[in-house]
Amino acid sequence: MASYQLIYYGLEFIHPSIFLLATLVICSITSLATGTSWGTVGTAGIAMMAIGEGMGIPLPIVAGAVLSGAYFGDKLSPLSDSTVLAATMSKVDVIAHVRALLYLDIPAYAITALLFTIVGFIYGGKNVDLERVEFLKTALLENFNIQIWMLLPAIFVIVMLALKQPSVPTIAAGALLGTIWATLFQGIDFYVAIDTAYNGFSINTGIEFLDVLLNRGGIQGMLGAIVVIIFGLGFGGLLEHLGVLKVIVSKFQNQLTSAGNVTLSTLIVAFLANVFGCAMYVSLILTPKIMEESYDKLHIDRRVLSRNSEVGGTLTSGMIPWSDNGIFMAAILGISTFSYLPFMWLSFVSIALAIIYGYTGKYIWYTKNNIEVPLEQKAAH
Repeated sequence: MASYQLIYYGLEFIHPSIFLLATLVICSITSLATGTSWGTVGTAGIAMMAIGEGMGIPLPIVAGAVLSGAYFGDKLSPLSDSTVLAATMSKVDVIAHVRALLYLDIPAYAITALLFTIVGFIYGGKNVDLERVEFLKTALLENFNIQIWMLLPAIFVIVMLALKQPSVPTIAAGALLGTIWATLFQGIDFYVAIDTAYNGFSINTGIEFLDVLLNRGGIQGMLGAIVVIIFGLGFGGLLEHLGVLKVIVSKFQNQLTSAGNVTLSTLIVAFLANVFGCAMYVSLILTPKIMEESYDKLHIDRRVLSRNSEVGGTLTSGMIPWSDNGIFMAAILGISTFSYLPFMWLSFVSIALAIIYGYTGKYIWYTKNNIEVPLEQKAAH
């Protein structure tokens, strides 16, 4: 019930020229606070997509900014299950893993922010139809009671997730609070409001754009995606049991003699685990297990392994149309995976930087008998 509130205030306060940058920052903060890319895209992401469409900005670009922000926070938040999983499977402390990621993610984020700022001024300048924006704001005011306190259910969910409360009861409580708010402030019958949890929200405003935008959600709308995700996870478990990726890696095992080659191989393995395993968790579990021996032989610190596994696993998961992330993101954002794929700029910049670091030795740490040694000392040996 808070979605139209977020849409209205976004249209009211965010200038079109900085909208893409604002989308990146808002989704980053939300994801950092909650530790979930899915939750971020399902709340702030949906609102930013609606605001972008209202401003006439191409939706694939908006989706790229949403996902870049969501995955940035997801990778760096100690609350994130993917962050904890990548660190745990690599036998690295979570905070040490996050610190290692900072050397890569901060410059990647700065480059990504610059790109979205430039593109934002191109699409958000003179090409924006401000009359359309005003028309949409007026239509929202005519159909809904919009007040700042209407955002409390959404704020409640974000705060509770940030406090590491269990996600299922938190989201359920937020949905119940939203139902109460709809009954008290929007005049919707309580049982009708409860029914939207399964069948989704429905309204006829007479404005096609708003109807398409608001008539969505509910469990029923996600059933198809959930079924595909379940089958994908089963298929990924089968591939793990068969050892498909281990066979592939064994073909070029003798080439893994440098940090650059090991880094590139880790990114490829993580990507293929998403392709064949159909799930980010499969990638984050398999990649460290398959590649850890190569890092240990070269005395490369496990922090580099966990960082590369996260970059290759988490940041490519939304690129695969049949993976859990690809299916979910496409369903929630309302556009196909291949439409937003070219604009996942944070992912591409992070992957490029990881490869550059690998082959130049920048921020590659070595150990000897479990004691870290400087890069130049390692090179001398």
